[in-house]
Amino acid sequence: MIDIALREVVEDDLPTLFAHQIDPAAHRMAGFKPRDHDAFMEHWHVKILGDPTVEKRAIVYAGEVVGHIGCFDRDGKREIGYWIAREHWGKGIATEAVSRFLAQVAERPLYAGVAKHNLASLRVLEKCGFTIVEEEEPDGVLLVLEGRAG
Repeated sequence: MIDIALREVVEDDLPTLFAHQIDPAAHRMAGFKPRDHDAFMEHWHVKILGDPTVEKRAIVYAGEVVGHIGCFDRDGKREIGYWIAREHWGKGIATEAVSRFLAQVAERPLYAGVAKHNLASLRVLEKCGFTIVEEEEPDGVLLVLEGRAG
């Protein structure tokens, strides 16, 4: 087991989370374009921190915020998403964070979207009980996964 902690995201985490999402390799892997600073801060303040229905946790490893994980409504489904800083990929942090988060969130089913080329994230979700239920083809990059087990 990886020694991580999940805690509520606080305002002071936002600069770190912004730095994670502007990493070119990370946003290519995620399959979306990064937000500029102002758009990122507005999105987090209004859509995430300002919405009580969004579950949001910072992922802390070795005393450092290395990512975040959350649960939110999208297109009528409850979806999870997470982000790990690139320098922490391959350490098992994502799998541990998703597993612990699923134990904290009782809602089922939960869904997750992942870029088809992001095989590492697909594997994380499968190890945590998600199965492929649908492929979306707007740009041929997303798989939709459904997780019923926590």
